[in-house]
Amino acid sequence: MYVKILSSATLGIDAYIMEVEFDIAGGLPSFVIVGLPDASIRESRDRVHSAIEKAGMSFPMRRITINLAPADIQKEGSALDLPIAIGLLCGSGAIPVDRVKDALFLGELALDGAVRSVSGVLPIALKAKEKKISALYVPKDVAKEAAVVDSGPTVYPVGTLLELIRHLNDDGAIQPEKVDVKSLFNRQSEYDVDFAEVKGQEHAKRAMEISAAGGHNVVMIGPPGSGKTMLAKRLPTILPALSLEEALETTKIHSIAGQLGNQPLIGTRPVRSPHHSISDAGLIGGGRHPRPGEVSLAHNGVLFLDELPEFSRAVLENLRQPLEDGVVTISRAAATLTFPANFMLIAASNPCPCGYFGDSNKACRCTPMQVQNYMSKLSGPLMDRIDIHIEVPSVKLDDLHLPPSGEPSKAVRERVQRAREIQQARFAGTGLHSNADMTSRSMREHCPMTPEARDVLREGIERLGLSARAYDRIIKVARTIADLDGSDILRPTDIAEALQYRTLDRKLWMK
Repeated sequence: MYVKILSSATLGIDAYIMEVEFDIAGGLPSFVIVGLPDASIRESRDRVHSAIEKAGMSFPMRRITINLAPADIQKEGSALDLPIAIGLLCGSGAIPVDRVKDALFLGELALDGAVRSVSGVLPIALKAKEKKISALYVPKDVAKEAAVVDSGPTVYPVGTLLELIRHLNDDGAIQPEKVDVKSLFNRQSEYDVDFAEVKGQEHAKRAMEISAAGGHNVVMIGPPGSGKTMLAKRLPTILPALSLEEALETTKIHSIAGQLGNQPLIGTRPVRSPHHSISDAGLIGGGRHPRPGEVSLAHNGVLFLDELPEFSRAVLENLRQPLEDGVVTISRAAATLTFPANFMLIAASNPCPCGYFGDSNKACRCTPMQVQNYMSKLSGPLMDRIDIHIEVPSVKLDDLHLPPSGEPSKAVRERVQRAREIQQARFAGTGLHSNADMTSRSMREHCPMTPEARDVLREGIERLGLSARAYDRIIKVARTIADLDGSDILRPTDIAEALQYRTLDRKLWMK
C-alpha cells in the first residue's frame, strides 16, 4: 500500500515542505528510510514502534520503505517521528487516509507515546500558510508559536499519539489552538528594566541615546563596576519598538535555534551577550548543519560584547562582514545559507588588564606596554566600524546613595523615534535605514554644514590627530545629533559633540 504524509523541515531560516512516502508491502519484515536521513531519523523506528504499541495499536510487521522527499536535501532531527507513525497507521488501516490529506504533521515521539517539542515551528507554520495547507498538527508545547501566524492553517496541539489517533478517527476532537496575536504582542513588548535606573553616567546615557537614534555602534571603556553592562542591557528600551513584522522575523530565528523557551512570540528587541570564549561558529553561525549564531540571534536588537579584548582576534574579525552587510553568508559543500544579522554592536572593555588605567579611585598596576598590548588586540578595521567611543568612569559614591532621577526609557524613546522617522523620510527608496548606513555619496547629499561647523571639524581633526576614516564617522554622528534637535543643517555644536566621541582614537588606539 502507498501512503503519503506531509511534514516539513527547516533549511537556513526558511522551511520547506517534505513528503514522507510509505510503501508497505508483503514479504519479510523490514524497515528502511531513504532520502538522506541522519542518525536521529534512522533511530525513529524504535521510538515509533514503542509509541504505537503504547497507544494500543499494532506495529505493521511488513516490508516498509519510507522515502523523504525531496531526496537531495540532508534531513536531521526527530520531528519526523509523528508523521512516520501516522503514515504507518494509515497503511495498516488504523487511520482513514482521507483524514490526513492536506494536513501537516510534526513532532518527536517519546517511548510512552507522548509528543515532545521540536524547534523551527514558526517558519514551518509560515510555509504551511504559503502552501495553503489547511491543518497543522504540532506538539502541544509549541502550538501557540504556530498559531501566531495570521490566517494560517488550523493549528491542533497534540499531547499524545493516542489523542491524535482518536481525533483522526472522530473518537474525540482536539480543540484548535487560538492566539490573540495583537494582545500577545502587546503583552510581550514590555521591558523589565528602565534607563531611569542608571545612576550618574549622564555623558554615557547621552551617547546611548545618539547611538539608538542613528543606529550607531558603540564601544565603552571604563573600570569594572562603572555600569557598562547596565547601560548596554537598557539600550533596547530606548530603541524604536519592534513592529509585528520584525517580531515575527526575530521569533523565527530563535525558533530555528531552539531558544524560544515558553514564549511563543518575541515582542522586545533581543540582547545577546556571549562569553568571550565563544567560537567562530557560535558567534557567526555554522556547523555541519548550519545554525544561526549570536549575530543572527541579535537580529533587530543588540549584540553586547563585554570584555572585548578578551575575545579571540579571529572571532572578532568575523564580525566585519555582518557589521557591513547586515547578513551572514555561510558556505558549505552542500549549500550556501544566508542568515540575517542586522544588529547594533555595543562593546565594553576595561582600559587595561587590571581594569583601572586612568581611574581616579584606584591605582593601575599595569605597565605602559601592558596597556598598549591589551588594547592593540582590537584591529583598526573592526574599530573603524564603531562610530562612538566613550569613557565610562567609576560612579561616585554620592550618586549611588541618591534615588533614581534620570529620564525614563519611554521619554528617551520618543525622541529616538522622532529622529528615526526623519531618517526614514530622508532615505526612502534608497535601501538605507539609518544615519549609520550612509555612504559617501549620501553623506554629501544629506549632511550640509555651516562654514563655522566645517571650521570646527577641520580644527578637531587636526588637533586630535584623527584619521580620514574617523572623519566620516564624525559627520554621521553629527547628523544624528542634528536630527535629535530637528535641525536640517549641521551646526558647530553638533560637530563638537560628535568629536568628543572619537577622543579614544588618539588615546588608546593611536590612529
